[in-house]
Amino acid sequence: MYTAVDGARVPIRMWADPASVEDQAMRQLHNVANLPWVHGVAVMPDVHYGKGATVGSVIAMRDAVSPAAVGVDIGCGMSAVRTSLSASDLPDDLGKLRRRIESAVPVGFGLHKTPVNPAKVHGVGGWDTFWKGFGELHSGVQELHDRAARQIGSLGGGNHFIEVCLEEGVGRVWLMLHSGSRNIGKELAERHMAVARKLPHNADLPDRDLAVFVAGTPEMAAYRRDLFWAQDYAARNRATMVALVKQALADVVPGTTFDDAISCHHNYVAEESYDGVELLVTRKGAIRAGSGDLGIIPGSMGTGSYIVRGLGNKSSFESASHGAGRRMSRNKAKKLFTADDLAAQTAGVECRKDSGVVDEIPAAYKDIDSVIRAQTDLVEVVAQLKQVVCVKG
Repeated sequence: MYTAVDGARVPIRMWADPASVEDQAMRQLHNVANLPWVHGVAVMPDVHYGKGATVGSVIAMRDAVSPAAVGVDIGCGMSAVRTSLSASDLPDDLGKLRRRIESAVPVGFGLHKTPVNPAKVHGVGGWDTFWKGFGELHSGVQELHDRAARQIGSLGGGNHFIEVCLEEGVGRVWLMLHSGSRNIGKELAERHMAVARKLPHNADLPDRDLAVFVAGTPEMAAYRRDLFWAQDYAARNRATMVALVKQALADVVPGTTFDDAISCHHNYVAEESYDGVELLVTRKGAIRAGSGDLGIIPGSMGTGSYIVRGLGNKSSFESASHGAGRRMSRNKAKKLFTADDLAAQTAGVECRKDSGVVDEIPAAYKDIDSVIRAQTDLVEVVAQLKQVVCVKG
């Protein structure tokens, strides 16, 4: 159940202990809840401080949207696929499987030498219409078409990952990945944030990063056009990677078959209705958890993840957490931990264990099991997964 936080113009409903939330994040939440366009704010148990808007926040606005409440990785999210394999079907040398995945999917700043043939992405159509839409995007990104095309089907860095997991209790093999709209989403987001900051109605905001676009303006129309295109890009990026990773696994274990993918955004905007009001709902570090919706809530690279089903709780704007959530910054993690610590905390997982990913060490994240227990009125657990292979950028 949530805790109601007082002191703001609209309710802040929090599925976390308010005393455990950083002061910076609480100030962000109060700032956004006091904006005149905001209808309500829901806060997930993985909440932590973020640029402009708090990570793990769901913000419902009337006739307005704040680009910072979406974030720069527009459409970032998760995909997961259950396979026909059991643990015993996997090769003894999981390093071979990791290398095969890494050869199929560029990581970090990488991109494909040529765009992936859309025919490989079964069940996803409309590619010609999608790419025609690129020419309508913000003029400042037009020279990025080739890069955007070649980054479809690439992972990125930071907390993005590809995993091979085992389902607890039954040993079924799953594939899972986390990524978003790559460089093109970031470029679009930053350009629109810059436009929003200069609009007169945002002049007196307590935080300039909370600048909004309002309905009926050309700036709002331009942002919505680019936003929804970038969300589509992110979904297509994940679908392309799913196809590539499925092929990589089938190359290593011939005859593997796959269920339909589960996929969900967790940095995005949706048009939804609550309390009889049409709203623009931004989820920054949160997934939709409508009644029956399947979602994915990952932990860290050594702790496992959950497949969940939404319960449709209106108090949270039908939302749930997007993961464990960080409990310390990347810089702090790098200062506190070493590559040896990372190796110890990812024992049994075939993954990078070098200083380049120490900021992703499991100890830098909140306990995923506690996060799940804090939202039993938002989701029910369908499956608990534990990774055996983790690919990082």
